[in-house]
Amino acid sequence: MPRRLGVMNRLGDLERAVMDVLWQHNEPLTVREVGRALSERDLAHTTVMTVLDRLAKKGVVARNREGRAWRYSPAASRENYVSEMMIDALDQTGDRDAALAAFVRSMSGNEAQALRRALAEVDDPRT
Repeated sequence: MPRRLGVMNRLGDLERAVMDVLWQHNEPLTVREVGRALSERDLAHTTVMTVLDRLAKKGVVARNREGRAWRYSPAASRENYVSEMMIDALDQTGDRDAALAAFVRSMSGNEAQALRRALAEVDDPRT
């Protein structure tokens, strides 16, 4: 079983924008690089720094010191993050089976096929 990242709260608008930048890049980014990627928002450097610091404290991003700057990267893939949110949502319901059934009923045919494939992999890890 993959390691749980801990309880994941929904991200605010700016936090989500910062995470989108990090998820789109294959390498860790500095505050300045994230700010440049969000240039259409005209954010102060300190604002981007504060958001990244907050995300690091929440465990959503990892950071490593490189010289005088921190480099930030996602602690998990976007898919794993969303999966954690779904698990947390299920933890909040009084009837997980009913919640899962309602979720499955809301799926498109292609989504249901993807779920069937994933369930088949769980049942037979050799596939």
